[in-house]
Amino acid sequence: MKIEKKTLTGLIVIVSIIIAVYGASMYQRNRARGELAARIFNQGNGSSPNTIAELRRSISAYEKRIERHVKDAAKNSSYWKLLAVRLQDRGLHGEALEALEQALYYSPEDPFLHYYTGISAGIMAKSVHIFPGRDNTERYRYYDLAEEAFLRAISLDSRYLRPRYSLGVLYVFDLDRPEDAVPHLERCLEISRNDIDTMFVLARAFFMLKRYQSALDIYDRILTLTKDEQKRIDAMNNRQTVMGLIYG
Repeated sequence: MKIEKKTLTGLIVIVSIIIAVYGASMYQRNRARGELAARIFNQGNGSSPNTIAELRRSISAYEKRIERHVKDAAKNSSYWKLLAVRLQDRGLHGEALEALEQALYYSPEDPFLHYYTGISAGIMAKSVHIFPGRDNTERYRYYDLAEEAFLRAISLDSRYLRPRYSLGVLYVFDLDRPEDAVPHLERCLEISRNDIDTMFVLARAFFMLKRYQSALDIYDRILTLTKDEQKRIDAMNNRQTVMGLIYG
């Protein structure tokens, strides 16, 4: 059954817009996919569909192909994620960052990928040496990436503790920004109240901010909770240092 020219034109315009947007987004990474979408109206004879039935068949055929592409993309994301983790396990953080960039292309809202990116970026920052005649620009590019990645992971999952803790460590030990670390570390302890490692970093942040009584309270809390002898020794030594600053 033939359809009215005006109706068919409207349908074709709508579908053309959809195809154009899809094709443009994929073209950079896979030209073949863009070309596949752009050929939606070519039904073997180079002509456009003339009926509603033909148009529906055309859309249905390409929806199946698009669904296959979606499944392929999901597999690609899993592959790059697994590769990145394996590279990190072997200490190959530069290559891990390259794999993570690929994984994030397919899964940009995966908080774990952003966390892993922050970890590798932070380690790469420490590996940059300031040789004579060079500045620390490259190092701080990695630190900026680490901070950005951790913050993005937190924005995607506010209860994801590892990026919060890692961000606190970054602020305290690498960027000398203890005031920025405190809220993230305190939030960690709100969710996981007895996390000893987080307590140590928070106490250090308070110490750097000269909030000595707050640091002392944290060390007392560690001594009450921990059964790890080395951590007890560390907490006791740090407590004595703070007591010396308070009482002279």
